[in-house]
Amino acid sequence: MEALFNIDDDYLYLYFILIIPAIPAVAKWVHNGVTIAGGNGQGSATNQLYNPNGLFVDDDQTVVIADFRNHRIMQWKNGETTNGQVVAGGKGEGTGLHQLDRPTDVLIDEETDSLIICDRENRRVVRWPRHSDAIQGEILIDNIDCFGLAMDDQRYLYVSDYKKHEVRRYQLGEKNGILVAGGNGQGSGLNQLDYPTYLFVDEQQSVYVSDCRNHCVMKWDKGTKEGIVVAGGQGGGSALTQLNHPHGIFVDTLGTIYVADTSNRRVMRWTQGAKQGTVVVGGNGKGEGANQFSNPIGLSFDRHGNLYVADLDNNRVQRFSIE
Repeated sequence: MEALFNIDDDYLYLYFILIIPAIPAVAKWVHNGVTIAGGNGQGSATNQLYNPNGLFVDDDQTVVIADFRNHRIMQWKNGETTNGQVVAGGKGEGTGLHQLDRPTDVLIDEETDSLIICDRENRRVVRWPRHSDAIQGEILIDNIDCFGLAMDDQRYLYVSDYKKHEVRRYQLGEKNGILVAGGNGQGSGLNQLDYPTYLFVDEQQSVYVSDCRNHCVMKWDKGTKEGIVVAGGQGGGSALTQLNHPHGIFVDTLGTIYVADTSNRRVMRWTQGAKQGTVVVGGNGKGEGANQFSNPIGLSFDRHGNLYVADLDNNRVQRFSIE
């Protein structure tokens, strides 16, 4: 991610977009990942994670992680492989503004130097200051069964609701939002979703949704009433034309989709318009090896094209270097 500055008259606008190189379709990553967070068994120490979910990588390769069952957000700075830092929550499961309850996603809003967190079991989206003396957050959106978050370069916030099977876009500070995907009940029609999880929004404000129980990734262009299937959609399975309960997604500048194909224990790449994907990393069965996953769920890249994957049941985050 990179911060971009644009000076116009008396105003300094800071906005930011996820930056990733236009990675060639033939690019490869090393098959063995390096553990950059957790990996010391299931637990709540600062060198441990417990079912990490969504993650976000900053432009300095700082990684923030929704540490689901520890009810906290952890931060690992690049090179600090031993211990992370609790930057939100970590005060036990609860509803207080100083607490979280099974967070599933997090992003960094650099303009306000804050974290925006999907506090799933508290049915709210909260903002938490990043400065070291912060002891609680504030509620941005409540009464929402959120799962995934994204922010576009106009600072609109997008939130998936896995019980209403929809995605809404919010101006920061508003409570209701505008429907941008789904919202027509649970189903497999092109105007429906079935348990939407993670999101990605491109520069055209097209919304990509991991449609988990439909085993596909959907793309909803801005203003449309229906989405199109851009990965999977051939039923749950392990063929190259299929996905099985997809979660984390990322889309590069060429429109290539990278998706955590959770139940297949692999990360797949789907080039624009492709009818089948290719395996990028994983796909070597369930396990703890450096080339294996046990339910990969969160996914992101840094500006150099290195791939980060939250490995849910191995309680770690793996980084795969681009070759």
